[in-house]
Amino acid sequence: AVRDDDLARRLKAIPSVGPVGAALLTIKTPDPRVFASARGFAAWMGATPRDHSSGGKQRLGGITRAGDEALRAVLVAGAMAVIRQALRSGKASPWLARMLARKPVKLVAVALANKTARIAWKMMVSGERYDPTRAATAATAAATTATAPA
Repeated sequence: AVRDDDLARRLKAIPSVGPVGAALLTIKTPDPRVFASARGFAAWMGATPRDHSSGGKQRLGGITRAGDEALRAVLVAGAMAVIRQALRSGKASPWLARMLARKPVKLVAVALANKTARIAWKMMVSGERYDPTRAATAATAAATTATAPA
């Protein structure tokens, strides 16, 4: 079924999404346009931190675990596979390397699953294909802007 579905094939191109994840994303996700943003989609899935903010002070807790447990579990498992590969090879994206340096592995896996869900939502809404150079280009541009003299 994944081979025959264009959306599932496009979603499978995301590094932490395999055939099962692509199938679950296409089957279990309602019309992605009902979500106002990628964060709304990730919150529907239960991959965003619970908000305990008050009085202008932002305090985020653990993930809400709302939404579809199977979909969230598959995305977290895919994220763990990407993390294991990055640790073995020593080749991780700058974002992933920074996260792994300061956070526990399981927490980074949930954060990567959250990021993957947001990428998947964008791809479902826009019809675009996954571009692995897009994040690297944005990170390079941000680093250049941050270090450029004013």
